[in-house]
Amino acid sequence: MIPTCKGPDPHTRTPHWRPPPGAVDAHCHIFGPGDVYPYAADRAYTPPDAPYEGLLALHRTLGIERAVIVHASCHGSDMAVTLDGIARAGGAMRGVAVVDPGVTERELARFDAGGIRGVRFNFVRHLGGMPDMAFFERVLAMIEPMGWHVVFHLDAEDVVELAPRIAAIRIPFVIDHMGRVKAKLGLEQRPFAQLLELMRNPLAWVKICGAERVSSAGAPFRDAVPFAQALVAAAPERVLWGTDWPHPNIAGDMPNDGDLVDLLAEAVPDEATRTRIMVTNPERLYWAR
Repeated sequence: MIPTCKGPDPHTRTPHWRPPPGAVDAHCHIFGPGDVYPYAADRAYTPPDAPYEGLLALHRTLGIERAVIVHASCHGSDMAVTLDGIARAGGAMRGVAVVDPGVTERELARFDAGGIRGVRFNFVRHLGGMPDMAFFERVLAMIEPMGWHVVFHLDAEDVVELAPRIAAIRIPFVIDHMGRVKAKLGLEQRPFAQLLELMRNPLAWVKICGAERVSSAGAPFRDAVPFAQALVAAAPERVLWGTDWPHPNIAGDMPNDGDLVDLLAEAVPDEATRTRIMVTNPERLYWAR
């Protein structure tokens, strides 16, 4: 049986802090609707539909003008739902792809024309675990001349295991969800120390989203704030933020996206740094061309 995950909180609160003009949700998903964009037969989970229109409604409430759609594993390597969303946004969205071992340079060129700027690899165990590393290396070689980046979705222990391989990458790389470290293990835990070390690399980027995945205390997830602050202090010019809407595979408290915006404001009290994280940084990575 393929498990069904919970849907997002449908009652998005208007945040107290209003994001700056041009703000980017740099990590969000579109799911379905399944009768138009079928879910992959070999998916690890089935989400409730969370279509393009729902994402737009969310962003209107939050005061966010642009987005990066991270293609979800539940749709497999069929990129239609993500490419169609980007096309409908009229330049206000970019995307990150999921590809299969048969991907060709021609397909990647089509994705590039459609607004894709990176490829994501899942290493997380509940989503299938370690990909074939020969395939991984082949894809990186294909996207390097395109100016794309690679996104890592990791379990915390993978940050340590894969650090030498990650450090050797020649293209920009992005670590999702603060490396999915566990807040209860503290700032000195080895995976987080390794993540901070990786951030010394000028090609390294990190997303300080996923507080609900890092938190050990549950809502309002404030125990994740010190980890976000340490990453911002390490490399403020290479930090991104996103909602992770519609928050697939959350076992504990489902976050309210308005509260997550305010949690970012709490973690980053300096307005200029907030603007860097929500506007300037994603522009450099996704809208440079």
